[in-house]
Amino acid sequence: MDVEPPGGSDPKDDWRDAVLRATSPPSLTTVGSDLAVVHAPGSVRRFDELKPGTDYDLDGFAFRTLDRPGELLATFAAVNDVHFGEEVCGEVTGADIGPTVRVEPGEDPYPETMNRAAVAEMAAIDPRVVLVKGDLTSEGTRAEYDAFRAVYEPAFGDRLMVVRGNHESYHHADFAADPFQRIDLDGATVVLLDTSVNGSPAGNLTADQLEELDTVAAEADRPVLVFGHHHVGDRHSPERADQTFGIDLDASDALVELVAHRPAIRGYFAGHTHRNRVRRFEATGDVPWVEVACVKDFPGGWAEYRVHEGGILQIFHRISSPDALSWSDRTRHMYEGLYEDYAFGALSDRCFSFPVR
Repeated sequence: MDVEPPGGSDPKDDWRDAVLRATSPPSLTTVGSDLAVVHAPGSVRRFDELKPGTDYDLDGFAFRTLDRPGELLATFAAVNDVHFGEEVCGEVTGADIGPTVRVEPGEDPYPETMNRAAVAEMAAIDPRVVLVKGDLTSEGTRAEYDAFRAVYEPAFGDRLMVVRGNHESYHHADFAADPFQRIDLDGATVVLLDTSVNGSPAGNLTADQLEELDTVAAEADRPVLVFGHHHVGDRHSPERADQTFGIDLDASDALVELVAHRPAIRGYFAGHTHRNRVRRFEATGDVPWVEVACVKDFPGGWAEYRVHEGGILQIFHRISSPDALSWSDRTRHMYEGLYEDYAFGALSDRCFSFPVR
């Protein structure tokens, strides 16, 4: 399927598109057990009905589809960093590293453009549940939260599980602050944690949250998948953000230790960093510690989770409506041109499988 954005008569639109096409080669965005997707600025090529665990060479990309580990038991989806109300993309308080990007006069606000398209794509797979793991708003206002709800609730209703992020807690917002949410699906238990701290951009977990998670994992009769806004901290990482921007280091150590002793927990999935990344720690073996890129800008995506009897797949989808692609392509070169590589990550950071044990 080829999708082309609508043409514009404004010369600066043509110039902008020409620059993007010249500086951004096609990329293999998504690989699942039965599909692959190649994106170029302003277009998308999707290959369906592929065979699992099979080598392919399509559109100049060599890849192997993910295995299909037994019967499919459940499918669900997750997004993060949707940022309703945001008006300037790429702005960092106290820094001037640019470029920043705004919508043109007459265009819809970009959080609405991106989230409407994400909702439509997620609804198309009929997920059992949709997790929204933080940063629902830009400034933590009730009006921004209501705008988020107006897009997501009509599509998913009681299938929606929502928790706040630092954009809410920093402003002391009083919504979506449920410390521990749980849902049992066929083949997996999903836990959604509130990792946010009032007045702070960084995160934490309380002793009560860790105790409740430990109880769920100890009693689990199926794999447990844990979701939260903040990524786990790592006191040994050379990246400052891993030590100061994620979950408090002591709480992170406690979470890693808990996972090491509770084999039912098969992964932790965060947002917050606006990038795709998977880490693994020696203490927890093959358990993935995952970060997923944001909805609101490049690459602009959501994650599908397929729970099979013998394993679980994460499949990252770049939002592919014409207007969403037009916007996210405009934001790929933020932060002095470093953002594309940082946010996109490797294919193995976006699409992978892991065993259920």
